[in-house]
Amino acid sequence: MPKAKPGILPLDGEIDLHVAPQIRASLTTLLADKPPRLVVDLSKVSYIDSSGIAVLIEAMQNVDKYGGKFALAGLQENVRPIFEIARLDQVFRIFPDTASALAAR
Repeated sequence: MPKAKPGILPLDGEIDLHVAPQIRASLTTLLADKPPRLVVDLSKVSYIDSSGIAVLIEAMQNVDKYGGKFALAGLQENVRPIFEIARLDQVFRIFPDTASALAAR
């Protein structure tokens, strides 16, 4: 996995039940410091399944618990419908890129 900037977790490739535990571990490490903003950069993700989405929901709930802001950025055209069909585009804050996610209030 690429090296993360503060408050940003860049992911790439296919996110499925084989990689979801590693992503959960990365998010847990990032959340230990309770960043005011946490942005998951999905701009290089080509596929995400329910286990990957579950990890993102869990992280969002954990960020909400301490009053931080959680966002997703850079959903690709082949990944966005997965969020839209499940109406998760109404649950997550989704931005076109990490810069706009970090700048949002």
